[in-house]
Amino acid sequence: MNLNERIAEYRGKIERELGWILADSPANENVPPKLLEALRYSVLDGGKRIRPILVLASTEAVGGDRDAAIPAACAIELIHTFSLIHDDLPCMDDDDLRRGKPTSHKVFGEAIALLSGDALFALAFEELMSTPSDDWKVRAAASEIARSAGLLGMVGGQVADMESSHKDVTLADVQAIHRRKTGALIEASVVVGGIIGGGTEEQIASLREYGNAIGLAFQIQDDILDIIGNSEKTGKSQGSDARNEKATYPQIVGLDRAREMAAEAVERGQAALDAFDSRADVLRLIAKYIVNREA
Repeated sequence: MNLNERIAEYRGKIERELGWILADSPANENVPPKLLEALRYSVLDGGKRIRPILVLASTEAVGGDRDAAIPAACAIELIHTFSLIHDDLPCMDDDDLRRGKPTSHKVFGEAIALLSGDALFALAFEELMSTPSDDWKVRAAASEIARSAGLLGMVGGQVADMESSHKDVTLADVQAIHRRKTGALIEASVVVGGIIGGGTEEQIASLREYGNAIGLAFQIQDDILDIIGNSEKTGKSQGSDARNEKATYPQIVGLDRAREMAAEAVERGQAALDAFDSRADVLRLIAKYIVNREA
């Protein structure tokens, strides 16, 4: 299987739906032009789309209808983009580069950036409600996404991350922060795909374990790339973690051990898929990609 071809196929479906939501939908006629411009700027034509791709791949892994999961996949991407816009604000990480271009607040100002993030959060659930699936599946997916984004997920993780700056932290502290800030939405992406696809309780439990493991691997690789990566490839400013004295895996355990931990997490993720057949091969390949990526 060629991962690049399969990911390109998934990404094409996601990009078309995101384009409809923010560029072609008649509902956009009533949106303030500046806000719509800011939304399109941050969402369209950028991003690896790993999280929505995981949604579609997980739906396929449990034998579900991949196309039925597209709204859920796009909802995840909208929430992810909301988090990036807010993370980049001067009151938080104060970054000036995202996805290879100036951050939203640098282009549109802090107020529009803040409100565009708010709008994406709401729009995500509106998009999710259009999922052509059983009501109970949509409700379960909405609950999973809300938990991953809220107090015990991204928002709580971001607060813990900010509070850890300029402080001595332990490995347990770093793990707790990033399990929420980064790992929760990645885990939710996999679980939501399994839910929409009609997976069994056992399958969804295995997907959750896989998502937890690759979420850890993803964050560790992000921390590594912040040190050794290339801004032209990563699309964001290098060294921002060090400038903000953020708690990171390389800071705590060193680069070599961080690489080992990422590889170990991928192995755990791969093992969680042992009960799945070849329909989960994309998930297996994505796990490998996460620790080998340069962006």
